[in-house]
Amino acid sequence: MPTRNQLLRSIHFWLAVFIAGLVLSGITAFPLIHELTLITRIGAALHLGEHAPALNAWLLQVRNALVETGARYPFLAYGTDWLAFGHLIIAAAFLGAWRDPVRNRWLITWGLSACAAVIPFAFAFGPARGIPVMWSLIDCSFGVLGCIPLLIIRSRIRQLELQPA
Repeated sequence: MPTRNQLLRSIHFWLAVFIAGLVLSGITAFPLIHELTLITRIGAALHLGEHAPALNAWLLQVRNALVETGARYPFLAYGTDWLAFGHLIIAAAFLGAWRDPVRNRWLITWGLSACAAVIPFAFAFGPARGIPVMWSLIDCSFGVLGCIPLLIIRSRIRQLELQPA
């Protein structure tokens, strides 16, 4: 059985992975136009239109919509700024589990619930907003992938609870 220090190191490692994912998801919501412009340029260089025409068309449509909307209604980007802020604040909340994983194990349960909720949310609102099914599946993958470190953390916390303080 792992020692208390080994369990804490493992918990901290997997929390760092999960928190980093939230932070990356958050900060990438700020420069959407620049990111999509870069992605579509790379796609053009790799001839994405020939190899994956539907994906290429979707990326170009999204980039063009962001550019046009940004030029005419820049205040709408404020919504994605708040999306980014939400990701960063949620990431900060998980520092409570870092500090005291046993006492704050509820954060892990809450995180698992949030990850599971991504799937019905994506399939309910994606089609309503004209999002292709394949893109909804990509969104769902974030929820599924987010569960992996959280399940490991939950297991390590259970092991930690069984050890003397």
